[in-house]
Amino acid sequence: MKNKTIWIVVGIIVVLGIVIFAQYNGLVRADLDVGVKWAEVENQFQRRVDLVPDLVSVANRVATYEKSVIDDVVNARAALAGATASTEDKIAANNELDGAISRLLVVMENYPQIKADQAYIRLMDEMAGTENRIAVARQNYNNSIGDYNVKTRVIPAAWFAKAFGFGIKPYYEVPQESMVKPNYDI
Repeated sequence: MKNKTIWIVVGIIVVLGIVIFAQYNGLVRADLDVGVKWAEVENQFQRRVDLVPDLVSVANRVATYEKSVIDDVVNARAALAGATASTEDKIAANNELDGAISRLLVVMENYPQIKADQAYIRLMDEMAGTENRIAVARQNYNNSIGDYNVKTRVIPAAWFAKAFGFGIKPYYEVPQESMVKPNYDI
């Protein structure tokens, strides 16, 4: 009888160990997936940041007296490039760049000579493609965050999430003022 009790206790400990490892591994996988998705968001941000000098160059050719708007774009680009502290800081810096680019594009729309420029036309195609890629990357990131947050809140994983330091992660939320899509039509 004593041997049977020992085997039952050992069996329960093994099963609990397997459950704990399985839950921990699931949380780690979800956390890593969030990191991969965020890396893609950052990749698309960089693509946009790389296009900003071309955008500024085209704008500078004819809109020299719109200097403050162009300076806003340049400063927002620099802020995004320097945002290294946290995901939230990078999101805020990117939202600042979104607003600055939107203001610049509105200004550029007032110049028919810019809109007819081949470099501008090519650049607007690049910008539109980049904005679409950013939107897809944001959606994938938020989907991954959603999956991760569900894992950290449902039982039995929720029991282990807190113990292993896995907390709720914030979604990439776009500010209301950025919800208006800029017009890139030529």
